[in-house]
Amino acid sequence: MASGQRNEKILLELVNQPENSRCADCGAPDPDWAAYRLGVFVCLSCSGTHRNLSTMVKSIKLDFWEDELVAIMKSKGNASAQAFYESAVPAYYYRPRKNDCVVLRDQWIRAKYDRMEFTGEPKYPPLGYTTGFYEGMLWKKGKENTRFLKRRFELSQREFTLSYFNKKDESKGPKAVISIKDLNATFQPEKIGHLHGLQITYQNGDHTRNLYVYHDSAEEIVAWFNAIRAARYAYLKSAYPTGSDEELIPKITRNYLKEGFMEKTEPSQKEPFRKRWFSLDSQNRTLFYFKGQMDAVELGVVFVGTESKGYSTKEYVPKGPRGNKWKYGIMMETPAKQFVFMCEKESDQKAWLDALGQVAQRPMAPQDYKTEANIE
Repeated sequence: MASGQRNEKILLELVNQPENSRCADCGAPDPDWAAYRLGVFVCLSCSGTHRNLSTMVKSIKLDFWEDELVAIMKSKGNASAQAFYESAVPAYYYRPRKNDCVVLRDQWIRAKYDRMEFTGEPKYPPLGYTTGFYEGMLWKKGKENTRFLKRRFELSQREFTLSYFNKKDESKGPKAVISIKDLNATFQPEKIGHLHGLQITYQNGDHTRNLYVYHDSAEEIVAWFNAIRAARYAYLKSAYPTGSDEELIPKITRNYLKEGFMEKTEPSQKEPFRKRWFSLDSQNRTLFYFKGQMDAVELGVVFVGTESKGYSTKEYVPKGPRGNKWKYGIMMETPAKQFVFMCEKESDQKAWLDALGQVAQRPMAPQDYKTEANIE
C-alpha cells in the first residue's frame, strides 16, 4: 500500500474515534480537515479561521499527508488539545456551535489558540470580560430612526446593571440603566446588517425593549457579549443559589427559536391583515410581534401554552377573501383569544408550526404561569 493511502487510512481511523468525531472548535459532526500543528480535527468552516491564523490545515481526504504529520495527529487529537487550550474556560463563556454566526466561531478559535485565553496562565492586565466591570463605545441604533450613533456603555456586575449614555452630555448621567435580571443578548448580523451586530433585549415596564448595537472590532463585540454573560451568570447564581451550572448556563443568554415575517389580523378577525415581524422566545414561551424587524418595542405578545391548558396551534385555511396576500395560514388559540397568521410559503408555515409545537409540547414550569398571568 502506498504511503499516501496508508496515511489516509490512519487518519480516517483517527477521525472516527469518539473524541475526534466532532469538530474540536464548534462540535460539527464528521470533521474532514485537520490543523496538524495543533493536532486537532476540524470542520470546513472552522478550518477557514485556522487558515487565516496561518495555522497549517489539510484535508483528510484530498491532501497528501507526510508520515511526520500523521504522527503528530496520532500523538495529539482533539481531547489532548482541548485539555490544554480549554483547561480554564469560564463557565459563562459562550462556546459556539456549528450554526452560530461567524464572529462567535472566529473569536472562539482566536481566543483559544492565538491569544491562549483559557490555558490557566495569569493574564496581566486581566481580560476585560473577567473583571466584573466593562465599559466602552458601541454603535447604537436610534429608537425612532435607522441611524447608528456612538454611545458609551457601562456594565457593572456588582450592581447587575447595563447603562448607556447620551454622547452630547454624559454629565447628566446615563440615558438608561438596564437591569441584568431580564436582559438577553443575541448576535443578529443579518437583521442588523453588520457582521458584529448584537441585539440586547430587556424589560422596560410592561414592554420588551430592544437595543441594536455593534462594534467595528470582532474581538471587542464578543468581549461585550461574554461580559454580559458573566454578569448574567453572577445574577443567576445569586438569585438561584442552589442551581447547578447545568441548570443555569442555558438561561444566561439565548437565541430566538424562530423569527420572520407573517401577516396578522386582530383576534376578532375583522381587521385587515398586516405584515409583522415575529420572534419566538422558546425559553419564556412568548411570541412577540413588531411592525418591523428592528423595532425598539413590540406591538404585542402571545403566550404559547400547552394543549391541556387550552392552547392550540394548527394549520388554517381562510374561508373567502380576507385581505391577506399570503395563503398559508396558522391558527393560534389561547383560553381568551384566537389569532390568525399567514405565511408566504408553505415551508414557512411548516417551520412556524414545528417551532410553536416544540414550545407547546414542553410542560409548563412554575415561572411560566407568572409569565402567562403578566401577558393576560
